[in-house]
Amino acid sequence: MSDILLELDHLACERDDRLLFANLTAVLSAGDLVQILGPNGAGKTSLLRIIAGLTPATAGDIRYLGQSLTRSRWQFAQDNIYLGHLAGVKRSLTALENLQWFAAQQSVQTDPITALKLVGLKGYEDTTCDQLSAGQFRRVALARLHLTKAKIWILDEPFTAIDKSGVEMLELLIKQHQSQGGLTLLTSHQDLPIPGIKHLQLTDFCPESGVIA
Repeated sequence: MSDILLELDHLACERDDRLLFANLTAVLSAGDLVQILGPNGAGKTSLLRIIAGLTPATAGDIRYLGQSLTRSRWQFAQDNIYLGHLAGVKRSLTALENLQWFAAQQSVQTDPITALKLVGLKGYEDTTCDQLSAGQFRRVALARLHLTKAKIWILDEPFTAIDKSGVEMLELLIKQHQSQGGLTLLTSHQDLPIPGIKHLQLTDFCPESGVIA
C-alpha cells in the first residue's frame, strides 16, 4: 500500500497580476516534514493556503490519496489542520473555552485541559486570552495540535512569538507526528534541526518545472 498522501501537480499561483510560482510539482508522503522556503513575497503563505483549500490555485491540481481534491475535498478537510499567521483564537474567551470550542467540532485524541498543560499553560485555563502574552496566545493556538487527529499539519510560521522552550516543545511535537506517519508542511525563518527535513524552495519553480529536494 502506498504511503503517498499528497501530490502537487503543476501548481501555479498568480497574485495582483504577478506570477509567484508555476509548474510546482511534488509528491508528499506519510512521515515527511517539508519546509517551504523563499524570500518575502515568494508565495509561501499562498502555497500553504492553496494546499489547505482556502485559496484556489491559478493552475494545476492537488491529489489526496490519489484523488483530486475536487472529489475528495470533504475527506481532506477532515484529515488536515491549518494554523495560519492569525492564531484563530478568540481573545474574549478563556484559553480553555477556545480549545473546548475547537474540540466540540471534531473527534479529538486528548482533552483540552491536558493540551494546555502540554504547551506550558497549566494554571491559565480560566484566563481570557486578551490577558495572555503574545507567546502564551500563540501556545493556545498550538495546543490544537495536541487535540487533532489530522494526518496533515499545515503550519504558517508556527514558531512566531514563542520562546526557546516553546520552540523545543513544538519541534518535539512535530517529530512525534512524523514518527506516527503524519505529514507536516510549514514555513519558518528558522533553521530547523530536525532529522530528515525536506526543503521546497519556491524560487526554484519557474514556468518550466521543479522538484522537491
